[in-house]
Amino acid sequence: MASKEIKITLIKSPAGRIARHRACVRGLGLRRMHHTVTVIDTPENRGMINKVVDMLAIEES
Repeated sequence: MASKEIKITLIKSPAGRIARHRACVRGLGLRRMHHTVTVIDTPENRGMINKVVDMLAIEES
């Protein structure tokens, strides 16, 4: 069974955000501006994405 993946890119800086939002960005594996990662579509990852959706560009595959 193939897992669905989501491609996310950090488009806004987490500087000045609350610690929980910065932790979500780091938890998703994003390290710097315009860094793109591919994560597996799980409820845990979806929850982190939904917390900081205004800072991300999301591309579902």
